[in-house]
Amino acid sequence: MTQHSSDARTALVVVAHHRTDSLTAHTARRAAAQLEEAGYRVDLLDLHAEGFDPRMTTQDQPDWGDREKAYSEETHAHMRRILDADTVVAVFPVYWQGVPAILKGWIDRVWNYGFAYGRSKPRLAGKRVLWLGLAGATADDPVADGMRAALEATLSDGIAYYCGFARSAVGLLLDAEERPQRVDAAGALLVGDVVTGAEREAKYADFDRRAHRFVEEFLAEELVAV
Repeated sequence: MTQHSSDARTALVVVAHHRTDSLTAHTARRAAAQLEEAGYRVDLLDLHAEGFDPRMTTQDQPDWGDREKAYSEETHAHMRRILDADTVVAVFPVYWQGVPAILKGWIDRVWNYGFAYGRSKPRLAGKRVLWLGLAGATADDPVADGMRAALEATLSDGIAYYCGFARSAVGLLLDAEERPQRVDAAGALLVGDVVTGAEREAKYADFDRRAHRFVEEFLAEELVAV
């Protein structure tokens, strides 16, 4: 276990997948270990395992006339975890070129008016966020560029920038499925054979390397900035 100094940075790693044996969960655990090796204290937030409810409630509905509104205790507990973190890393499967409902609901309820935005000096100013999205599309699928652009527009431009984050980066991890998937020019889904044996091992070893590189490059940018 990496020893941390009292002034070590903290990373909040958010997992948005319903299965702990998923590639998404595996990628989140590896990212957390990588951050620990880099000297971070890691707070691992598994939204499904912790029973987070993504549905907006009346208590958590933004009050545009009162930015000091007291939201639900569940929401405030998550707000404190974000405030305690220097870096946020969200790991999720890409659904319809966006994030899963549980992650979107976490942002809706927790990144709330008066907390994440709506102030002349944003409370999240100076923090950094890395979005790691896992997608089944192959690297040569023309949809990949549009998927990456959609995620960057929503997550970096539409959310992180709006909330005052100093840095936001999207790491799109393609080829996540055991059966290669791509869409042809006519819109037909083409599904290949299941990858097995040594080919499968090589495929996911490469997947792990790509995920590791996204985190590594993100942390390297922080060192340059400091």
